[in-house]
Amino acid sequence: MIPKEVLREIRRIQITTSRMVTDVFSGQYQSVFKGRGMEFDEVREYQVGDEIRSIDWNVTARMGHPYIKKFMEERELTVMLLLDLSGSSYFGTVNKLKRQIAAEICSVLAFSAIRNNDKVGLIIFTDKIEKFVPAKKGISHVLRIIREALYFNPQGRKTDIPAALEYLNKMCKRSTVTFIVSDFYDANFEKPLSIANKRHDLVSITITDPKELDLPNIGMAQFDDPETGKTFNLDTSNEALRRNFRENALRITSERKKTFDRLGVDNVDIRCDIPYNRTLFKFFRMRERRLR
Repeated sequence: MIPKEVLREIRRIQITTSRMVTDVFSGQYQSVFKGRGMEFDEVREYQVGDEIRSIDWNVTARMGHPYIKKFMEERELTVMLLLDLSGSSYFGTVNKLKRQIAAEICSVLAFSAIRNNDKVGLIIFTDKIEKFVPAKKGISHVLRIIREALYFNPQGRKTDIPAALEYLNKMCKRSTVTFIVSDFYDANFEKPLSIANKRHDLVSITITDPKELDLPNIGMAQFDDPETGKTFNLDTSNEALRRNFRENALRITSERKKTFDRLGVDNVDIRCDIPYNRTLFKFFRMRERRLR
């Protein structure tokens, strides 16, 4: 039996995000993603004017004259949400935890998908795969995804993005539109990200709390590392310490952006102190203009 307070929170997110989708994101989603996928249909003999890039060289070699691969536009898409619920997702200093913001973003994307008759699935990960919800359609399915995103209790605390991407490729043999929602506090994910991006239409959604970029001056304070469980004390009144913290945070952010740019992975940089609907809308508009 699901507790009443859980049902109330799911209902609140359903009302808020479905209204947001209706008012803003539905048309944007359709123009940016709908019909972008192509699936193999058949091979046929080459005709004058056909794209040379479409030639099937294996069939051509067997038959002795050119054949091309023919594709048709997919009638529906599969949307996969990769949700990072490692220890750092439980951090938040503005209004909500990063995990709560991530759950609402997943809700917006899921409602956008089913409104356009697409399937949507969910992979929850930490330093291991915690939960897999196969892609389906329907409002009840989306409500399940919201519930899992909000209240699933993961066993792991650390982050393993490469494992999540490898699992995506294993479970989804056909191309998907994949949103990976994380703070990306992990290393060595460039190669798996590159491989996944070649198979899927991959979009990274990075969630950052402002205090992760700028250490506040609150004197001597105790800090807990949510992914390692270690506790340590810092004198935040030390100006050099705060400067080093800020420079290191900017370096991590800059290197992460360079990685996304180098691989051609679209990135949506969500700040906890800025309404995420504005940032998502800007991303959809940018991508729509780029695809025209």
